[in-house]
Amino acid sequence: MAKHKHIHLNKSLGQHFLKDDYVLTQIYESILENTQGLPLLEVGPGAGALSGYLQEQKKCKLVEFDSRWVKHLKEEYPDLQDEIIQADFLQASLKEFFDEPFAVVGNFPYNISSQIVFKIIDNKETVPVMLGMFQKEMARRICAKEGSKEFGIITVLTQLFYETTYLFDVPREAFNPPPKVMSGVMVMKRRKTDFAVNPVFFKTMVKLAFNQRRKTLRNSLKQYINNDEVKALEVFNLRPEQVTLDGLINLANILELYN
Repeated sequence: MAKHKHIHLNKSLGQHFLKDDYVLTQIYESILENTQGLPLLEVGPGAGALSGYLQEQKKCKLVEFDSRWVKHLKEEYPDLQDEIIQADFLQASLKEFFDEPFAVVGNFPYNISSQIVFKIIDNKETVPVMLGMFQKEMARRICAKEGSKEFGIITVLTQLFYETTYLFDVPREAFNPPPKVMSGVMVMKRRKTDFAVNPVFFKTMVKLAFNQRRKTLRNSLKQYINNDEVKALEVFNLRPEQVTLDGLINLANILELYN
């Protein structure tokens, strides 16, 4: 495991590093199982605990924002010298990393985890697989099913393009320093066929519905209900988290047709 006693963690960057070899092995084996030979981009490698496993792969690059860790990684893993990139993943053009589709993996900084997910969605043709560790609450939300309190905007907008699976919990004790929250590992895999829906209208409708999630859809989406045929739809008697992804897609198609 990479040693990093001389570098102080940057709390503003959400830095908590894995130290548990069993958990690291679990994550690595999950990556191999789910990425099936795709090039790998590790986001936020920090001290490089997971990087030590990933360096065995033929096509692997690391992107790290913190210059101190970039220097450390290049010293720790000389074979990856040319594959360690100092950059802000959220601002980078992902096509610069590989000239072919690739998987994004890592122990992601919790303070930007939702931004990472939306960045991947925006680059869905480039990133067919994402596997990584998030705050458990966030991972559960992304992988949630309708009817649960976790089912929300990020759930629906992610699952529109990706199939999501929650893999396993990671205890606080597996980190240095231990975070205040539980962690979890999840995977997103690009759907083989896109749903027939206008994603721009769908996103607008979903945000409007879930930003008033205690209200029924009849109240939160009233601006779209402009004729008796639409008004009669029973789905409007439900709250947004009670409707399946397919149901929300069907509703978006109907509302766009009449608006």
